[in-house]
Amino acid sequence: MINYIWFFMILAGVITAASKGEIHLVTEGVLKGSEQAVLVAAGLIGVVSFWSGVMQIAQDAGLMRALARLMGPLARRLYPEVPPDHPAMGSLLVAMSANLLGLGNACTPLGLKAMGQLQELNRDKETASDAMCTFMAVTSSSLTVIPTTIIALRLTHGSLNPTDIIGPIAAATCCSTVITIVLDSLLRRLTHRRRLP
Repeated sequence: MINYIWFFMILAGVITAASKGEIHLVTEGVLKGSEQAVLVAAGLIGVVSFWSGVMQIAQDAGLMRALARLMGPLARRLYPEVPPDHPAMGSLLVAMSANLLGLGNACTPLGLKAMGQLQELNRDKETASDAMCTFMAVTSSSLTVIPTTIIALRLTHGSLNPTDIIGPIAAATCCSTVITIVLDSLLRRLTHRRRLP
């Protein structure tokens, strides 16, 4: 679906430029956009590397495991059908902890591993289980305490206080996560009622 949206946006831009007789603007836009993308990416390398290193130190020091232990009671309520001693629960906790610390690069492979283990527990292999849907929703809402990428972007664009965004982002992602959990719970109850004869 996203490919169709991108195609439509590109096509609309080309048609608009051609109708105004300024098709050269498309080429200029593509070249300037590509140049800016490279500059932003190059500027982010150092900052993201630094924060990834800090987060790796935190992970090696056991911070993620401590967070996983703290989040255990919440995870058992979010994923009641996942046995507490199953490897999937451990993967869920570590992935959620990585997300909390803004470790998007670490969260992706951990999340894929968790999904694979949840699929092993899934009775209907053709349909996502409740736990899989909940995990996807909670991960997408992304409660984040340290938004490393946004801090890096603000820093590369000359922000005097790039970390000022931490509080508002923590508050916004907290709200989005709470709303996600509430909606997930409501939808779960609704679907279970529909399944009952």
